[in-house]
Amino acid sequence: MSVAAAKNPGLENAPAFMGVERSLTGRRWRTRAADLGAVEAFRRKFGLPEIAARLMAARGVPLESAQTFLEPTLKALFPDPSRFSDMDRAASLIEDAIVSGRPAAVLADYDVDGGSSAAQLVRYFRVRGRELKIYVPDRMKEGYGPSALAFERLKADGAELVITVDCGAAAEGPLDAAANLGLDVIVLDHHLMSGPPPRAAAVVNPNRLDDHSGQGHLTAAGVVLVTLAAVNREARRRGSIGSNNLPDLIQMLDLAAIGTVCDVAPLTGFNRAIVSQGLKILRNGKNAGLVALAENAGRRGCASVYDFGFILGPRINAGGRVGDASLATRLLSTDDADEARELAATLEALNQERRAREAEMLADAEAEALAEAEKRNVVIVGSHRWHPGVIGIAAGRLKDRLMKPTIVLGGTGEDEPAKGSGRSTPGVNLGGAVAAAKQAGLLINGGGHAAAAGLTVEWKKVEAVKDFLSEALKDEIANAAGEARALSVDAIAGVGALDLQLLDALDRIGPYGQGHPEPVFALPDVRVSFSKLVKDDHVRFTLEDARGARIGGIAFRAMRSPIGEALMKREGAVHAAVRAKRNEWNGNVSTEVEIVDLALAGA
Repeated sequence: MSVAAAKNPGLENAPAFMGVERSLTGRRWRTRAADLGAVEAFRRKFGLPEIAARLMAARGVPLESAQTFLEPTLKALFPDPSRFSDMDRAASLIEDAIVSGRPAAVLADYDVDGGSSAAQLVRYFRVRGRELKIYVPDRMKEGYGPSALAFERLKADGAELVITVDCGAAAEGPLDAAANLGLDVIVLDHHLMSGPPPRAAAVVNPNRLDDHSGQGHLTAAGVVLVTLAAVNREARRRGSIGSNNLPDLIQMLDLAAIGTVCDVAPLTGFNRAIVSQGLKILRNGKNAGLVALAENAGRRGCASVYDFGFILGPRINAGGRVGDASLATRLLSTDDADEARELAATLEALNQERRAREAEMLADAEAEALAEAEKRNVVIVGSHRWHPGVIGIAAGRLKDRLMKPTIVLGGTGEDEPAKGSGRSTPGVNLGGAVAAAKQAGLLINGGGHAAAAGLTVEWKKVEAVKDFLSEALKDEIANAAGEARALSVDAIAGVGALDLQLLDALDRIGPYGQGHPEPVFALPDVRVSFSKLVKDDHVRFTLEDARGARIGGIAFRAMRSPIGEALMKREGAVHAAVRAKRNEWNGNVSTEVEIVDLALAGA
């Protein structure tokens, strides 16, 4: 295997990698530096192939923590639950409810992180002989997160304790209403907080200003996993009935893992252990809902981050986007195979509907977004005709094309407030700016993460919000402009070097995801010898180098982009930035590539 690692330091003032100052998608190619001493140390100490050792060195993995990076275990990386503010209080209240049989409910967000968080709690209560009622707000009728109406309904249904997951940290008004109703509320969340915690029995959030856990990168699914460990610990401390046979949290790691991956959390530290070990549980196929969902998608043997993020995740999300918001939690928490198959079939149909609506919205939004990108630092487009369930996906697609923070607004009518979902570029804290816009009185509601945000706004205030966010983020956007349009390439490779031996080497340092992206290889001076359209907007192709070596692959959602146009034209030589993948078909295993970017050779 001959893979020549790239040598350039990748700094802003360094020459562009392979001379690519502006690719077909407007990106500047760069490479990561790899200290040769560190490469050799990784090779000697851990017996790694050179390419794997080089990738670890280039990504800044310290030698002293390389063992836990390569073998991330819960034993080594599980945080002390008591380091989280309010965790001991939350664990005590949950244990009280389980022991006494106090009626309890979980109120969850409608996405994968919310569904997988709620499912962990439902399964935990079930194993301990208790029922946990499920309440997931309808995003069209109730909006995001808890509301006074939701708490009123739960109270009327007999709930005395409500656990909110993946929401609640910014719900001051609704939580005041819950307290006035006599409801105890435990908030298990991870969204950014800018002030003191809301009024609740306990607020567990590693992004509280007074939290000292150091686990701010966790998703709600990760926070719930730690909370259940704290409940197990509390049960043992008390000697509760059944405390010698408590739920095995290891068996729920697939749920914590899918929430971590689909909420795009960095795969570092404890998150890396959750996903690495969660994939092992996924392979066991014990979660009836995940098994049924994979089978319905035509994907047997799901066992990768890709499966979580691109096969299972979108289908789980479909219920909250265009259907019944509770479907995700019900699917992930059921042990009934027949029920799982029925729910999976419903989600598959809803996912097809979601894709159709998304395509229609993108077709309408692209021209408006391009015009906005010429005028402002932050792109905001919207229409009351656009379904709020798919605006987040559209925002992500447009952000990738425009390389600017992008918010897409949708709604249910001209007289109803707009619902917005935003995605940001590296180095730009969109969630913080949206929270500031709320504090400034421009939004009905709003907040989120650095990379993603949600908001509710009156249509008449949209122009003011555009101006506010563009002004608030102009310095961050200017400072991060180079980062936003940079593509980091890990190494130059010949077509023949992308073989199964290389994939085996890369597997040694997986799993890959946010914070530890899949390696990108540059194939210089290749030609497109074959291409065809697949499923409307994907392009399947074959690349050929000067020696006649060939490799096939696919470019997802490429037909409306310069990459798709270049692949279909098949004119001249190009430099291709690709990810190497295993292709398993009819018992045969081969290597193929996924196109990340293209640049004209010699341009």
